[in-house]
Amino acid sequence: MADGKKSPKGRKIVVNFSWLYLLLFLGIGWLLMRNQQSSSPEKIEWTEVQGMIRSGDVAEITFVRNDFKGEIKVKADRLAKYADKFAGGTPPRRSPHFYFLVSTKFDPEVSFAALNEELPAGDQFKVIIKNEDHIWGEVLQMLFPFLIFLLFMVWMFRGMNRGMGGQGGPGGGFNPFNTGKSTAREADKNEVKVTFKDVAGLYGAKEEVMEIVDFLKNPQKYTSLGGKIPKGALLVGPPGTGKTLLAKAVAGEANVPFFSISGSDFVEMFVGVGASRVRDLFRQAKEKAPCIVFIDEIDAVGRARAKNGGFSSNDERENTLNQLLTEMDGFGTNSGVIVLAATNRADILDGALMRAGRFDRQIHVELPELKEREEIFKVHLRDIKLGEDFNVEFMAKHTPGFSGADIANVCNEAALTAARRNHGKVMQQDFLDAVDRIIGGLERKSNTIMTPAEKRTTAYHEAGHALVGWLLPYADPVFKVSIIPRGKALGLTWSLPEERKNWSKSVMLDKMSMLLGGRVAEEVINGEPSSGALNDLERMTGMAYGMVQYLGMSEKVGTLSFYDSSGSKGYNLVKPYSEKTAELMDQEVKAIVEGVHRRTRKIIEDHKEEFMQLGALLLEKEVIFAEDIEKILGPKAKPAEDDRFEEPAAE
Repeated sequence: MADGKKSPKGRKIVVNFSWLYLLLFLGIGWLLMRNQQSSSPEKIEWTEVQGMIRSGDVAEITFVRNDFKGEIKVKADRLAKYADKFAGGTPPRRSPHFYFLVSTKFDPEVSFAALNEELPAGDQFKVIIKNEDHIWGEVLQMLFPFLIFLLFMVWMFRGMNRGMGGQGGPGGGFNPFNTGKSTAREADKNEVKVTFKDVAGLYGAKEEVMEIVDFLKNPQKYTSLGGKIPKGALLVGPPGTGKTLLAKAVAGEANVPFFSISGSDFVEMFVGVGASRVRDLFRQAKEKAPCIVFIDEIDAVGRARAKNGGFSSNDERENTLNQLLTEMDGFGTNSGVIVLAATNRADILDGALMRAGRFDRQIHVELPELKEREEIFKVHLRDIKLGEDFNVEFMAKHTPGFSGADIANVCNEAALTAARRNHGKVMQQDFLDAVDRIIGGLERKSNTIMTPAEKRTTAYHEAGHALVGWLLPYADPVFKVSIIPRGKALGLTWSLPEERKNWSKSVMLDKMSMLLGGRVAEEVINGEPSSGALNDLERMTGMAYGMVQYLGMSEKVGTLSFYDSSGSKGYNLVKPYSEKTAELMDQEVKAIVEGVHRRTRKIIEDHKEEFMQLGALLLEKEVIFAEDIEKILGPKAKPAEDDRFEEPAAE
């Protein structure tokens, strides 16, 4: 519980009494235990009882016949005599002081009467014999620990529910009957500030989503021509490309209820909870139709059921998926309810979920191109004080392959860099340094990182990358080379990849040569390789196997592809090719790599003088740019102007 009041500045002060209640509860329990310990009688044997009686120390004995138990009250002036029998030497403040147990053959009337006859009249004790019915006391004694545990669990879940937004009703209290209720949050238009104006780029995806919103606003425009409302749309794309941002824009633009929930919110350890939450979500949506339901990261609940085969079956998740399939396109009608979902793992989704009638449209949200990156930069630069030298077109060209989230990170990092340097505005160099930091990691300028020999090897390694990349026509243009350690790398060669959608074999071979340029440079300059080319070799080997196994670029293997685009063979332990074919593919990959190695070594040896100049310049400056390379090697080699595929002439 919490009590709220206004502070002098008008802010509401919320006081949480949960910890106070817990401390009070523990304090009462401690007092009860202490009181019970201080007032509980000590057990003695029947022979000791007889001795106490004959000594004239007993004032009263109460015998409970059905318990075969006697309770002894000692005379007040004789109590100190038995102090050593009590814990801590302190007798109970109230009687009884001792108790004893006897067998079922014990006759209290006869035994106590005989003992009283032995005593003088002044030392005789009072005898009370009774039967006690304490069944409810025993029941309460058994239930008390469970009640304490239940109260503790309720208190704990109340705190958890408040932390999760209070799913138990008003005030965020815990309600076990609400476990199966949907945790979807209905977006308030006044809370969502994102609109389609804030979504830069994403031209095709934005148009499709805007059409869905338009359909909900003006259904007559489409139904008059016989069109039907699409039941669902799946946003597919790499992380950070703006899938959730598109959904927020839909919530900001649509004048209809918008329910948002994550796929993981359906998955619980309790059986049946996920399916119950799906039913409750669609029940709420039907009541407020027309409306939009957005399920983020749907792969958490929509993973293909066949992939579990024999490895890790989760019936609860599968039951939740079955209920989702039924709600989206079952016998029931969901008129006016459109389901938007987002995932970056469309290949692992269940085929039944992907079919038309459930998700009628798959909207691909890809990495932004040059013009789109420029628009994304403009969105994130609204609140940044820019220097006069800043060029947004240059930054868009300088960040190929960056997602929208990456660009937002670049802008924020540039502002932080400018603040650290005490700049009044964010300059172009701050943005370039931010890109370098995001790609390569934090710059490490300590002189103890590399020995002089390692620095020399690193310089010529990077010079090898730069030389080969500059002289091969299809290799990415080199922008900057540095031997200042960043992150785990001792040196880096930055290039600006051309945004190709289709890579020819010549392009791939040139890229592989550029990757191998550092390793070959070490062999030329030192006579042996080092461990610094691990990442280069890994990427080059992956490209070589891709050419042979997936792209059909091997004459001996042929135009075959063993690529599994559907992901349906994820747990298939049998390869789709024989051992003989596997051996042939290994031989072809090795032949491709050896050919690339010979070609790369020939390039460096044919231009060894320029190669040595590049390495020496790097050792001197530590960082060189494209213009420095051009002074040594001349203009960057480019492909022929007529770089097109020509069909063979008809015979």
